[in-house]
Amino acid sequence: MSETIHGIHHVTAIGGEPVTNLDFYTRVLGLRLVKRTVNFDDPTTWHLYFGDEHGSPGTLMTFFPHPLARAGRAGSGEVARTTFAVPAGALADWRQRLEREGLALEQTDEGDQHLLEVRDPHGTRLALTESAGPSHVEPWTGGQVSADLAIRSIESVRLDVPDVDATVAFLQEMFGLQQVGGRGDRRWLDAGGGQRVEVKASARPRAQLGAGSVHHVAFRVPDDEAHVAMQRRLAEGGYAVTEVKDRQYFRSIYFREPGGVIFEIATDVPGFATDEPEAELGQRLKLPPWLESRRTELMQSLPPLTQEVSS
Repeated sequence: MSETIHGIHHVTAIGGEPVTNLDFYTRVLGLRLVKRTVNFDDPTTWHLYFGDEHGSPGTLMTFFPHPLARAGRAGSGEVARTTFAVPAGALADWRQRLEREGLALEQTDEGDQHLLEVRDPHGTRLALTESAGPSHVEPWTGGQVSADLAIRSIESVRLDVPDVDATVAFLQEMFGLQQVGGRGDRRWLDAGGGQRVEVKASARPRAQLGAGSVHHVAFRVPDDEAHVAMQRRLAEGGYAVTEVKDRQYFRSIYFREPGGVIFEIATDVPGFATDEPEAELGQRLKLPPWLESRRTELMQSLPPLTQEVSS
């Protein structure tokens, strides 16, 4: 494994109606809402973070939900599926739970792995698979799903790209990931921490972002020193990497890998308890200092959520 990339940090997607987005990921999937904030680049849009009890890196699925978002178009150059890890023996119960919600399901086998594939109400492509997940996570059991079923983490992401070899070479050479399997037009790589990246060939036109689309996948580094080192390495490799952006709960840089997928590198630090107690995560709208003066304006412009947003 690479000395810098420690696994998948989070996946960020675009959602539709925020009320529906919040309900699905908390009530149906049983994840904890660990932070309600805004898109720092478009603060009239929510940014909702769902994860384990602590908001641990590797468990986070985040959304920019907007009631007027147009549906995205699947294609090449995107994260085509996000797979969650659930405990051994839990898949049959998850099937029953999701069927009760009226969701269309598909059970598929990929090697020795069994997947239960589903789409969220806005079309985001998801799957569940039985896996232990990273050892550092603590599933959220204060919600609607019992401990014996609760989602552990993100298990893997699938990248649909025009050139599998180019993307795999990038992941190996720049991130230090090791290939652990392959068949036909797809490859699997160990991302660290019990997580994987699947790379699949796609001859489809370029994907178009919209509701149901993943905007980017973020990979983990432990601290700011490793972050800056990775930024320098990417720049020296000829990648158009951004400046470091302060996301309050981690620092970020962004770029596109050779297949066109937007990658983020995010630090594990400082975490989600920097601006509210861990026991109260996700209960109030939290704004970065540079937006605090606009709180009243933003609260009036943001679409409502199921839960009342406190000031």
